Amino acid sequence: MALKVELKPGEKLLVGQCIITNSDQRSRLFIEGTAPVLREKDIMTLEAADTPAKRVYLAVQLMYIDEDITTLRAQYFSLINDFVAAVPSTLSIADHINNCILTGDLYKALKAARELIQYEQDLFDHAASRRSSLSTDRQDD
Repeated sequence: MALKVELKPGEKLLVGQCIITNSDQRSRLFIEGTAPVLREKDIMTLEAADTPAKRVYLAVQLMYIDEDITTLRAQYFSLINDFVAAVPSTLSIADHINNCILTGDLYKALKAARELIQYEQDLFDHAASRRSSLSTDRQDD
């Protein structure tokens, strides 16, 4: 069964090692085969990987694109182990990513890594709102 992808005007799509850029009209593509496929919004660049969770995602993404976990295995496990050591509450998400990688389902690993990014963002947001409320409380005193 083919993968159906609808692209907005100008949207990019990675298929294997190729970047496809849509023209100025909405397009529908049907992709058959097993090449890695990522939408532009799901592609993490080195510059955008500015948090620990995003660096984990980037490592998984590169494994997915290369269809090979061996080249980045050590780096990935170093990143994920450091992340879990710093934020132990992420252990279940990390375990899920690890299981997906070890079973060869790198696309599911990417989806789980997006959950890790969201969890990290929620922590940042919570910390920021807490700092803000502490700052407000101090001003009231």
